[in-house]
Amino acid sequence: MKNNSEDRITPPELYFGRRKFMQAAIAAGSIVATAGTYRLFNPTSTPMAESAPLQNLGSTELSDAERLQRGFLVDEERTDERSILTYNNFYEFTTNKERVAAAAMNFQTDEWTLEVGGLVQQPKSFSLAELQAISPLEERVYRMRCVEAWSMVIPWNGFPLSRLLEIVQPTSEARYLAFETLFDPQRMPGQKTDVLDWPYVEGLRLDEAMHPLSILAMGIYGKQLPPQDGAPVRLVVPWKYGFKGIKSIVKMTLTSMEPPTSWNRFAPNEYGFYANVNPTVAHPRWSQATEQRIGESGRRKTLLFNGYEEQVASLYNGMDLRVHF
Repeated sequence: MKNNSEDRITPPELYFGRRKFMQAAIAAGSIVATAGTYRLFNPTSTPMAESAPLQNLGSTELSDAERLQRGFLVDEERTDERSILTYNNFYEFTTNKERVAAAAMNFQTDEWTLEVGGLVQQPKSFSLAELQAISPLEERVYRMRCVEAWSMVIPWNGFPLSRLLEIVQPTSEARYLAFETLFDPQRMPGQKTDVLDWPYVEGLRLDEAMHPLSILAMGIYGKQLPPQDGAPVRLVVPWKYGFKGIKSIVKMTLTSMEPPTSWNRFAPNEYGFYANVNPTVAHPRWSQATEQRIGESGRRKTLLFNGYEEQVASLYNGMDLRVHF
């Protein structure tokens, strides 16, 4: 994960092969665009479907001071809603961030189910109504840091992942939680390409999944989660890079072994299983020391664990974060 001088870098077309070279070019293009404050002062005209207000938003008994202390709230300006809705990574639809909203506009989720099984005592398939009945959706205002070195502050509406896991009751052998996105190339045309191996898969250690900061989000800004942001249900783990936040989840499986993850499988030297935000561990092709906050000019310093060090650092005691990246 260390930067090398240009004269020591293997030519990318040899290192990645054709498919990986194409993907590397897409990622590099994102960095250039973001570094140039892409879109910051140029409102987009991308069409968007209007999301309905959420009906079961719960009030929290915690004060803002307590929410700040626990990491449920950040004292930073929220990213403009339109930017959140129109600047998206969701390769299942397209690799072009500005076109995801249009490509996903007609994506329907009415009959959605989420299957949870594996090493559990009570496997269950949840409908959307059953998911929302698990817990009132609360607002969590989290930093979101993309591995491409841009960031946002997003007001999610969701509930702790731990509450779902308590229902299915993981067995004593369970150590990891594997996730899987819907695979339907007709509804998700980006899956007709070979830009990644489909379906998209992700994973967490069970203690990470049970952490109070890990949530299943079903909304943004008090409205139902739109397709381009991962409707109807997605993972949000704010101390990790954004690619860990798997979208449009249809399956979770409790396992005893570390599960495969899409980006780690694609380029294991670049994208580790843990993907904790770390300014001292550079991507091979760019630094992670600073980031471009969407809506701001200039760059800001990247925070270890994306600013959630106090809440989550103990999960990694004794681990070398440069090795277990």
